[in-house]
Amino acid sequence: MPAYLISHPRDQKLDDLVIEDPTLSLRFEAGWAILADDHGVCLAIPSGQGASIQRVDVQEPAPREE
Repeated sequence: MPAYLISHPRDQKLDDLVIEDPTLSLRFEAGWAILADDHGVCLAIPSGQGASIQRVDVQEPAPREE
């Protein structure tokens, strides 16, 4: 399941946030990082805010062929 960790600079005193959803997507548009799912935008962060976004979901390994 796609999941993203959003971390803010310490001087902003904002909590880090994890967003996850089976249909979650991340796109960058006009200076914004936009997280959306099937229902629309979940979170939009302006690039000037200084937040970092890291994908943190666990990818299942591909099946091994023997």
